[in-house]
Amino acid sequence: MKILFVHQNMPGQYRELLDWLRTQGGHELVFLTQRRSYPEVAGVRKVVYAPHHRPAKGTYGLSKVWEEATGAGYGAALAIAKLRDEGFVPDIVLGHTGWGEMLFLRQVLPDVPVLGFFEYYYREFGGPVNFDPEEPVTAAAPFLLEARNSVPNHNIHVVDRGLAPTRWQKDCFPEAFHDKLYVCHDGIRTDHLRPDPKAALELTRIGRITRDDEIVTYVARNMERTRGFHIFMRALPEILAARPDARALIVGGSGTSYGKASDAEGGFRAEMEREVGDRLDWDRVHFLGQVPYPDFKRIVQISRCHVYLTMPFVLSWSLLESMAMEATIVASDVAPVREAVTHGETGLLVDFFRPDLLARQVIEVLSDPAAFAHLGPAARDHVVRTYDFLDVCLPEHIAQINALVSADRRIAL
Repeated sequence: MKILFVHQNMPGQYRELLDWLRTQGGHELVFLTQRRSYPEVAGVRKVVYAPHHRPAKGTYGLSKVWEEATGAGYGAALAIAKLRDEGFVPDIVLGHTGWGEMLFLRQVLPDVPVLGFFEYYYREFGGPVNFDPEEPVTAAAPFLLEARNSVPNHNIHVVDRGLAPTRWQKDCFPEAFHDKLYVCHDGIRTDHLRPDPKAALELTRIGRITRDDEIVTYVARNMERTRGFHIFMRALPEILAARPDARALIVGGSGTSYGKASDAEGGFRAEMEREVGDRLDWDRVHFLGQVPYPDFKRIVQISRCHVYLTMPFVLSWSLLESMAMEATIVASDVAPVREAVTHGETGLLVDFFRPDLLARQVIEVLSDPAAFAHLGPAARDHVVRTYDFLDVCLPEHIAQINALVSADRRIAL
């Protein structure tokens, strides 16, 4: 099959599917992206496009997102038209609908089926906006959010079929979208993600650490409010004071993926470091930055208690990956997390806004790990049955793709 992937940040949510297709062989795979830095991959032709236009500084806020999206969409359309004119006409297009690359697909490939990835529909309530009182919104917020939704509102008419990774994400979209959307996660390679009693990690300051050490872990792409970094940091002094042998390993960059960036000098990490100040034993706090994937796995595998915090928002891969590695997880009690974690069965849930309850729960896990030893295996079992890429998610994605193409083009499992 000839497949065109479209995602500004290759490979994005198509990581596992793309890898599986290329290793199967027999497919012509082209990936259209803005990400120049992504390495060339055998069996995949990477095509880099640039937005045709970007909004000027000071552009009217209610039209800025649409202007940026149409600039990306037209740039992508020109690149796709060039591919078409060179002889590459895909049997299907798989692409993310959030940034605009898909807006003008029908103008260049009017007869090619399109399966779009619908990640999130912005809402005034029920998501990260208006959730944390420490992040007040302006009177313009509902209008700006609706303006952002102009992109998925257009793209639902571009696609033949749409994908939402979780039920919570699907439910964020208006009911008018639902008939076109199926729910299936990107998929977790549980065959590659397992507990490892021999896992170890070398830290510059202290040397080798293993599962025998008392390790608390926190992982996010960036240390920010949306992923509860401030709540974790406020809980940490009490955790380390109660457990004098415990250490905290914190994985995450200093940028901003979601929400408003910190106005503080040094960013949000520095803001929180100043807030907890001398109440924290900094010798036992290790900021590791953004780490390579093998290191992420080892960090989780040696963790005695893994903390996952998020506002109501898109579920992180790291939560499901940590569950697959049988981590004992303490997570925020919000709707998207409850879809994956059942309190007392596959993990432990606490009120997002209560660092004292978070600290208390983590201390209990560190103090008596045997009492919570059942959670990790149950978590892995749930992820294997619900989110496993090869046995659960891949067959569903292939079935949805095959339903859109002619019989002679269908992918065999």
